[in-house]
Amino acid sequence: MYEFLAGVRSTDSQDGGIVLNLDRGQMFRLNGVAVLIVARLRQGCMELEIVQEIARQYHVSEETAATDLGEFLKSLEEHELVRKYEGDGDRRAD
Repeated sequence: MYEFLAGVRSTDSQDGGIVLNLDRGQMFRLNGVAVLIVARLRQGCMELEIVQEIARQYHVSEETAATDLGEFLKSLEEHELVRKYEGDGDRRAD
């Protein structure tokens, strides 16, 4: 599972959305799929749930959705917007 870091905020609109890294002064624009992913991550959804929802809503295979999700999550990590944590769903302090 993933969680957004403390200085990260997001918002969305009809045209997409943005993610702000307040600590680093960065802004990232989001398309509709990315807005859905960010929302589901914030809700604590598992990757498989997100893949299934993308596949259903955008009429793509789960394989394609999984690949795209993996690439997007990697980008979020590289830009220090999220961190991955393991466990039973409970967020634990480091």
